Amino acid sequence: MSIGNSPEDDRPSIGRVLQQARIAAGLTVEEVSSSTRVRIPIVHAIEEDDFSRCGGDVYARGHIRTLARAVSIDPEPLVSQFDAEHGGRPAPTPAAPMFEAERIRSDPRRPNWTAAMVAAIVAVVGFVGFTFFKGADDGGTSTQVAEGSTPNTTSPKPKPTKTTDPKPVPSDSAIAAAPRDKVTVKLSASQGKSWISAKDHNGRQLFDGLLLQGQSKTFQDKERIDLVLGDAGSIELFVNGKKVEDKFQPGQVERLSYTKGDPEVG
Repeated sequence: MSIGNSPEDDRPSIGRVLQQARIAAGLTVEEVSSSTRVRIPIVHAIEEDDFSRCGGDVYARGHIRTLARAVSIDPEPLVSQFDAEHGGRPAPTPAAPMFEAERIRSDPRRPNWTAAMVAAIVAVVGFVGFTFFKGADDGGTSTQVAEGSTPNTTSPKPKPTKTTDPKPVPSDSAIAAAPRDKVTVKLSASQGKSWISAKDHNGRQLFDGLLLQGQSKTFQDKERIDLVLGDAGSIELFVNGKKVEDKFQPGQVERLSYTKGDPEVG
């Protein structure tokens, strides 16, 4: 007695569904890549059911959702099919779903109280440490000033020679500062590595690659800079000399655009 295939076995593959929907919508791979910011080789690979270039299951699910919406089909059946074929969905992670930040954010974000508490503790510890060491360094000199209020005629202290102050190390804000007739954006991978993409107002690619922890990139244009941050929680962002205080979540993808009048989103 033969056992028939289940309906799930007969359904077309994820890549086949996406490819057919794209063709039915009259779109090329290049047009889908341009509208979704998913790179052309990855679009081709997904349509061939090769998800190895996505960077992991979480990114693969995000790409599937993004491409499905670009060709006007419901992404959830495809995501469910992917989970069934690749061992199921992992435990939920915080932050918004990956690769779904399609809009340019202009609304205020809810405060991240955990990050705020950590920052406050670090600030207090740093202040106490600074005060302790400064007090230790200044102890002897304070006594000398108090005792030296009456001039010592026998052995006058040599007058301190005025030396040229070293140039201050430019702060992040100073580094990110730019002329008012241009927009300047600086990205610093302070919390970890992140893939980033930057384009000018004409759509010309300024950078597309991985920014490792501790590295920085600065971009400038006369009108607008468009950004895509693969892991926005790892990035410190400075726009026109000012730090953007938005609290991005770890692993969150953000699409941002800035102009000369920012640091608010353009």
